[in-house]
Amino acid sequence: MNNEKTGKLGPIVSSSHLAQGAMPSLSEFEFGLIMASHAFQRWMVRCMTAAGVPGLSPLDVLVLFSVHHRTKPKRLADICLVLNVEDTHLVTYAIRKLDGAGLVKSGKSGKEKTVVLTDKGDEVCRKYREVREELLVETIKSLGLKPETASALAKELRVLSGHYDQAARAAASL
Repeated sequence: MNNEKTGKLGPIVSSSHLAQGAMPSLSEFEFGLIMASHAFQRWMVRCMTAAGVPGLSPLDVLVLFSVHHRTKPKRLADICLVLNVEDTHLVTYAIRKLDGAGLVKSGKSGKEKTVVLTDKGDEVCRKYREVREELLVETIKSLGLKPETASALAKELRVLSGHYDQAARAAASL
């Protein structure tokens, strides 16, 4: 988008009509978020393939990591809550797929269905971490990104996600 007064290019956005509103920088942020989201999803799938498990979707990988977290049994509702997934059937399908691959095992705790990591799932998560350290962490560190800066950015993204969730609820009531 060319600024007619200065001749300079405007912000890099996915859709110029959104940048014409009251906050063009939000459109620029959203485009960066779109690009980062797709790149991150592509990375997860390819890193998991390099770790020895091809054919998983980004959500499958996230569910596997969620089940791995703190190595205690997880309920479907907890996984959905942590990952901010509304459609529980998507997570249910991912669990079935991971179970079929021998990475997780379903069980019960009282009346509730739970999911735990198998030894194979633990090994795959370990291998993923090793590939990640070698191919991604070292290159990110070479950029000079400080750990506290990365943490601050993560906090800002979590806060912004709350605003997007609230706006989504409001839009659903229109």
